Amino acid sequence: MAEKENGLSHTTPRRYWLTGAGNGIGAAIAEELLKSGAHLAVSARTIAPLKVLAQRYPGQVLVVAGNLTNSQTVREICERIHQEWGSLDTVILNAGTCEYVDSRRFDNSLIEHVVRTNLLACSYCTEAALPLLRAGVQPHLVGIASSVTDLALPRAEAYGASKPGLRCLFESQRIDLAPEGIEVTLVSPCFAGTLLTGNSDHPMPQMWSADKAAHYVVETLRQRPQEVPLLALSMAALWPLSTMSSRGKLVIGKRMVRRSPPSIDTP
Repeated sequence: MAEKENGLSHTTPRRYWLTGAGNGIGAAIAEELLKSGAHLAVSARTIAPLKVLAQRYPGQVLVVAGNLTNSQTVREICERIHQEWGSLDTVILNAGTCEYVDSRRFDNSLIEHVVRTNLLACSYCTEAALPLLRAGVQPHLVGIASSVTDLALPRAEAYGASKPGLRCLFESQRIDLAPEGIEVTLVSPCFAGTLLTGNSDHPMPQMWSADKAAHYVVETLRQRPQEVPLLALSMAALWPLSTMSSRGKLVIGKRMVRRSPPSIDTP
């Protein structure tokens, strides 16, 4: 089944690489793309949900699981995609994590883990994927950032430090890649029902289901906007937090409890 994008139909399905496809909004985006007939390379640390996708959509899914914080693993994944497909049309870098900081037991390894997962892994993926995009049709690079890049929130030192860096990475790439015809879109979703938000019991403004968020993102990406317009909505809902007293922020922060230490990454 041919996919339509920007009003143009392709005789062959678009080929996507989606990271963080094992759960949450990533898994929901995978479903949306596969239902449209796309061919999809899927990455996650856990291979089981990816195999389920491959069984449900035979012939459409290429399973390329691995730890994306390891640059060698990323290169091997893109080499596998190159061997199977030769090129990519769209890359959606969605993999990420969120860990909440306890300032009483400040742990620098937690900061390193989150920055490596949310920011450095995206740079590894971009480096490895760009040659595949250059060989693709109407190439499109998509980064999933966050609506929380301009407002400090309690216990969000690690997550809040990584996401603005990701925004700068993709916005600079939009300028640098434009002469090559590679378009770049930054997605800044509002809070969606995922495993990350599920680990926090503090109120989440404008909570969307992962399915609803994924449908909106996929449909909007077809128009190739510079940014999927969810930032302003989320910031409007979050802004009252910035005007709270320090005591109020601490009350919220105490409820954002880190449940387990991060896994050890290899550079």
